[in-house]
Amino acid sequence: MGDLDRRAGDLEAELRDLSAWLATPDAPDVTAGVRDRLVRGVRRRRRWRSYAAAALAALLVAVLPPTRTAIAGALGEVLRFAGVSIATSPTPSLPTGEPSPLPSQRTVGLDEARRAVRFPIRMPSTLGPPERALVADPDGAGACRVATLLYDGGRLRLDAFDGRLDLIFHKRTNRPEVTWTQVKGNFAIWVDGPHVVSYVDRSGLVRKETARLSASTLIWEEADVTYRLEGELSEAEALAIARSLT
Repeated sequence: MGDLDRRAGDLEAELRDLSAWLATPDAPDVTAGVRDRLVRGVRRRRRWRSYAAAALAALLVAVLPPTRTAIAGALGEVLRFAGVSIATSPTPSLPTGEPSPLPSQRTVGLDEARRAVRFPIRMPSTLGPPERALVADPDGAGACRVATLLYDGGRLRLDAFDGRLDLIFHKRTNRPEVTWTQVKGNFAIWVDGPHVVSYVDRSGLVRKETARLSASTLIWEEADVTYRLEGELSEAEALAIARSLT
């Protein structure tokens, strides 16, 4: 393995990461072509460098925004990222009445919440211990899929769930300001403004009865856990909280 082969391997990993967070069924078929080229490159290592270069050029030119502008406009009507689906059109109908809780949701103590999930529950040092902790949607073995920490009377919410899951929350927005950013070097999505959010169950169905109006939200993934921070926050405030997770 020479220096060029090592660089090719690094580029392959970067392209796979990019294709995961840019995946959307309505976007131009750029990422599919990238994946095909990656497969051919693995099978034919000698030809990898030319495939990778072409794939990267196509990806950068066709998809990535030149600045932190509305990423949803570049990717089509559905944006999928770190277990969250964001639908940007058409204009959503606002939910009426009280939303249903997530499946089998219950209030627990923090220690019990830690025992109920298979991932570590981390708290923002800028906020301290939560006022309430919730867990929801247990599997057959009793391990819960989602842990939620509530602050400020429930107006500030931090959801954590297994980042390997395909879809957890489904958002519908009307011309949102959706931008990409970073949390500790990992890609993140900032949704600036109110939007409708619903839970997606284990079978992949959107649970419309859980639909509610959500505040501005920061979504990011770290160490195989996806986080969703929601509240009346500016992007700078949300990023400061996200970076303080311990």
